[in-house]
Amino acid sequence: MGQRFIMTAFGKDRPGIVADVTEILYENGCNLEDTSMTLMAGEFTLILLFTAASAEVAGPLSRDCRRLEQEKGISAFLRPLAPEEKTKPGSRVKTRTLHVEGLDQAGIVYKVSRFLADNRINIVDLKSTVKASPESGTALYVMDIRLQIPADAAIEPVEKGLRDVADDLNVDITLSGR
Repeated sequence: MGQRFIMTAFGKDRPGIVADVTEILYENGCNLEDTSMTLMAGEFTLILLFTAASAEVAGPLSRDCRRLEQEKGISAFLRPLAPEEKTKPGSRVKTRTLHVEGLDQAGIVYKVSRFLADNRINIVDLKSTVKASPESGTALYVMDIRLQIPADAAIEPVEKGLRDVADDLNVDITLSGR
């Protein structure tokens, strides 16, 4: 299967950033498996999961990452991954989506994620943004989180705890999914 890596990269937004980063992967014989790329505050950010034929590619890729920074102004960081563990029997999960919306304030992500961690709930994907309220122009924080809840966890206590977090933050929190 080869060696898997994760690379994070970011640079001032401009045409060609994706091509510049993926070029070094292509030139080193790597194959992209999964990506997430987005524009944030004028910086284009990339998170890439890829496979190389062997771990020996780490040296050349690290040099290429330094070259990206020097020549293109793109900061790139590389991390080899341990071999994938097989899913253990009985380690099933329930997938749910959590939506949070309310006045923008410090601590929303922290308090929600702390509650989830304390209840053995894994965050698989988190997207958030601040947008203006259509009525008043007030800054609203909107966050959507894809979760994995242990199959043996009761949902009712989780929902009650989320209501408590929502009340503490004065935001709306909804849990949906199967």
